Amino acid sequence: MKPNDPKDDLHRYLRAAREAVVWKLDGLSEYDIRRPLTATGTNLLGLVKHLAGVELGYFGPTFGRPHDEELPWTEEGSEPNADMWATADESREDIVGLYRRAWAHADATIEALPLDAMGHVEWWGDNGDATLQRIMLHMTAETNRHAGHADIVRELIDGKVGMRENNSNMDGGDEAWYEEYRTRLETSATEARAKY
Repeated sequence: MKPNDPKDDLHRYLRAAREAVVWKLDGLSEYDIRRPLTATGTNLLGLVKHLAGVELGYFGPTFGRPHDEELPWTEEGSEPNADMWATADESREDIVGLYRRAWAHADATIEALPLDAMGHVEWWGDNGDATLQRIMLHMTAETNRHAGHADIVRELIDGKVGMRENNSNMDGGDEAWYEEYRTRLETSATEARAKY
């Protein structure tokens, strides 16, 4: 890695975000990685499935680099949001394997092309012309956005938070500290509701 090389920097941030998303599955049951924990159905394995398809699209056809993966949820007439959850027939290994193959395909595109290489994102319509740099930025932002979703969903399941197993990236203290902290925040919210 060259110091302060924009392409290497972007790629490193994308790789770190990918790993953070996959780490959220570690140690959880099949049920826990699939169960919806928000009103809109957000679940951990669905986030991984979604990101796999998105990476394949942005770093594949966008740059004329097709992939060999079958993504039935992207076909015309498929169920809405079919990429945001895993069926009982789609195993964790299937989805994570797909995501890792998407990484390899994306990484090959990133390594083969300069940052100013032009591609076209078909689903962006007339505004679809984009450089590799823009797509790398977009995909890094997209992955980090969903890593944040995964962080909250994982916390709801078993309280684990953070970027990696060895780096929670959280300030504060132990469980008692966070219980007192949460109580303080609730008190402040209640007072603000009465005040404003």
